[in-house]
Amino acid sequence: MNLPKSHRRDFLKTGTAVGLAGLAVPLLGNAVHAAGNDTIKVGLIGCGGRGTGAMKDSLEADKSIVVHALGDFFPERATGFKASLTKDYAERVQVGDRVFSGLDAYKQVLASGPDLVILATPPGFRPTHIEAAVKAGKHIFCEKPVAVDGPGIRKCMEMVEESKKKNLAVVSGLQRRHQGGYIETVKQIHDKAIGDVTALRVSWNGDGIWFNQRAQNVSDLEYQVKNWYHFLWLCGDHIVEQHVHNLDVGNWVMGTHPAKCTGFGGRGYRKAGVPNEVGHIWDHFAVEYTYPNGVPMFSTCTHIPGIKSDVSETVYGSTGSSSVGSYRINGKSVYNKQVVGAYVQEHIDMIQSIKAGKPLNELQSVAESTLTAIMGRMAAYSGQVVTWDQALNSKVEQMPAGLTMDSGFKIEVGPVPMPGKYKV
Repeated sequence: MNLPKSHRRDFLKTGTAVGLAGLAVPLLGNAVHAAGNDTIKVGLIGCGGRGTGAMKDSLEADKSIVVHALGDFFPERATGFKASLTKDYAERVQVGDRVFSGLDAYKQVLASGPDLVILATPPGFRPTHIEAAVKAGKHIFCEKPVAVDGPGIRKCMEMVEESKKKNLAVVSGLQRRHQGGYIETVKQIHDKAIGDVTALRVSWNGDGIWFNQRAQNVSDLEYQVKNWYHFLWLCGDHIVEQHVHNLDVGNWVMGTHPAKCTGFGGRGYRKAGVPNEVGHIWDHFAVEYTYPNGVPMFSTCTHIPGIKSDVSETVYGSTGSSSVGSYRINGKSVYNKQVVGAYVQEHIDMIQSIKAGKPLNELQSVAESTLTAIMGRMAAYSGQVVTWDQALNSKVEQMPAGLTMDSGFKIEVGPVPMPGKYKV
C-alpha cells in the first residue's frame, strides 16, 4: 500500500478532542474506498470478543480493508474466527495460512506483512505488542487500556515519539473521543458553556462479569488467560480495564491528567478462595483525583450484582453543569446528529487519516488515561495518597517473569491486595 506521508507531525494533539467525526460521519461504504486497487491489509492480534468486534468494525468502516492475518493465544479462536469471517466477508478474508497461535502469535502476525494491526489481547500484553508494532512500522488500532503498571506505561510513552517519527497512526479503543455527541459537548465545555470547571464525577458502576470454570489438566497460564479479567497481571483490575473510559473523559475535559489521588475499595462480593483459582481483583473502588489546578474528580466503579447501573460523566462549572454522556449542558441537549456508531467511527477516522497522510496518534492520551486508572488502583490498594510521578516511576511489574508456553503451568498471582499491607 502506497500512502502519502504527512508534512505535519502533530495533526491532532492528544489530551484534547480528537477524531474526524464531524467530517467522516457521511463518508460510509464506497465513499471511503481507496483509489484504484489499493487495499489496507489488517492483522488481528487477539481473537476474543473485543478483537473480533474491532475487526468487523474495521471492515464496516472502509471497503478497502482486507483481513490479512489472525493471531490468538488459543488456536481454536483464531481458526474459528477465520471461518466465521469468511461466511460474511468472503472476498475480503485473504488470510490463507496466516493463522497463528501461542504467546508469540503477535510476532508472526507482524512478520506476515500487514499494513495495520489491531491489538486486542488482554491488556497485560499490550505494551510489548505496541512496542513491537511500532518498531515494525505498522499502523495500530489498540484496545484500551494500554498497560497494567508503571513500567508498561513508560514503554508506551517511549513509543509515542517513535510512532510519530515513523508517521504511524495509533488509535485507541476509547471510542468516546470519536463520538459526535461527546466531541460537541466537550467542545462547549471548553468554550465555557458552564463557566470554569469546578468538579467532575465519573462512574462505571455495574454488576458482575463472566467467569470460566477450570477444566482438568489445564495450566495456570491457559486458565488465567481464559479468565483474564479476574487477574491483576492481565487486566489491571476493572478500574483500569473498564473505568478508563470515564477517566479518559475527565482528562479530556481538563486537558491534562491528575496530579494525585486517594481512594479506597475492596472485594466484598467476589467468591472467596485461593486467588490462583478465583482471581484477585477487587469489586468496588472509590477514588478522589486532584488535577494540577486543584479541581477534584470523584470516581466510582463497581462489579456488584444487583446494584443500579451508572455509567456516566458529569462536569460541574461556575455557571452550570453538563451530563457529558447524555450530551446535555444545563439540562439541554446539544447534539443529535450521530448516524454511525462510535465503534465504527473510530476506524473511519483512523483509516481516513492514514489515507490523507495525516495519521491520528492517540498513544499519549490513552497512556495518560490508563495511568490515571493505575494510580487510582494504587491509591485504593495501599490506602495512601499516590502522585502522578509515583505511579509513572513505579518499578512494580505485574507481568510474571520469563513467561513461556512451556513454563506456564504454575503462575502464583499473590494475595488479594489489602490496604495497609499493599506497598506503593
